[in-house]
Amino acid sequence: MSIKKEDALDYHAGGRPGKLKITATKPMSTQQDLSLAYSPGVAYPVLEIAENGDLAYEYTAKGNLVAVISNGSAILGLGNRGPLASKPVMEGKAVLFKRFADIDVFDIEVDTANQEEMVHFCKLISPTFGGINL
Repeated sequence: MSIKKEDALDYHAGGRPGKLKITATKPMSTQQDLSLAYSPGVAYPVLEIAENGDLAYEYTAKGNLVAVISNGSAILGLGNRGPLASKPVMEGKAVLFKRFADIDVFDIEVDTANQEEMVHFCKLISPTFGGINL
């Protein structure tokens, strides 16, 4: 398949730039909905999860949320182009996760070339995600 540069750039920039957006999974139309989603209703799942961390998979998006992480050091045959330049690739991985497995993804570009820093960063954010893809 042949892809023209202009077609690819138009695809990525057209409409709302990028390939990702976040949408709510619960109703958000009434004051009651908002109070359940945030304060004071959010206190109940917080207390449950504090007692049993496994309940995060029941009450939050954690189980269906993956971090796709790159420092841009090995971009699909383009080599090291830096973390910001890796963003279109990470968004592309995110849409593949969504399209083929209905898994939600946050793409995260990290400005470090140090492997220990990258591992440490992944450990620090691991409570948020059900999986991490490097």
